[in-house]
Amino acid sequence: MLELLTPAEMIVSSLILIFAYIIRGITGFGSGLIAIPLLAFILPISIAVPLVGLLDYTASLAHGLKLRSDIRWKLILPLLPFTLIGLLLALYIFNTLDALLLKKCLGGFIITYASYTLFTLKPHSHNSRLWAIPSGLFGGLVGTLFGTGGPFYVIYLQLQDLGKTTFRATVATIFFLDGSSRIVAYSFSGFYNNQTLLLIALSFPIMIIGMMIGGRIHTNISHESIQKGIGILLLFSGTALLL
Repeated sequence: MLELLTPAEMIVSSLILIFAYIIRGITGFGSGLIAIPLLAFILPISIAVPLVGLLDYTASLAHGLKLRSDIRWKLILPLLPFTLIGLLLALYIFNTLDALLLKKCLGGFIITYASYTLFTLKPHSHNSRLWAIPSGLFGGLVGTLFGTGGPFYVIYLQLQDLGKTTFRATVATIFFLDGSSRIVAYSFSGFYNNQTLLLIALSFPIMIIGMMIGGRIHTNISHESIQKGIGILLLFSGTALLL
């Protein structure tokens, strides 16, 4: 696959990744939402999703270890069985749907989430653990298909009215556990071939630089401003994928 990438495409891919991981360093999530729909213009989804999935796994591990004292395990454990169900369903879909149809489905999902981000107020607090059922199911399903299941986990944690640091630590741990299961699933399904692994190795330094930059500016920009900016970018990328 590398020989099919022009120098310009490699530069653009690198810029996409560094921007995506700057955002993740600031907010604790969002790298997949940004990177995958944009990389889908350059790489097949079957390469872009496992690529970003492994990078996200490493980023989540770094965040989780750094903020481990703030993790809310009682919010995480109810998610896990439903996430696994969604993951298994996604693997079946991944191997049966046409690649072009998958790309259009990704575009539709991205537009839906972008609209939610731009036009919906913050959810009211609601501490019921029953929200773990749809959040885990759709998080596992959409996350495995498109590497962008984070919105469902984010909405679930927003309903719990967590503090800024606790939110970042808990969502990073969810992504770590979700990512672990997805990486195993992708590996057994043959998505991590030699070309994909080479792309991942080349992308690791870019991910680290982006995370470091994002971590430094984390305290200097509001969460709401970042969310609005992400929403606008996603609206354009999702529309382009559909067209």
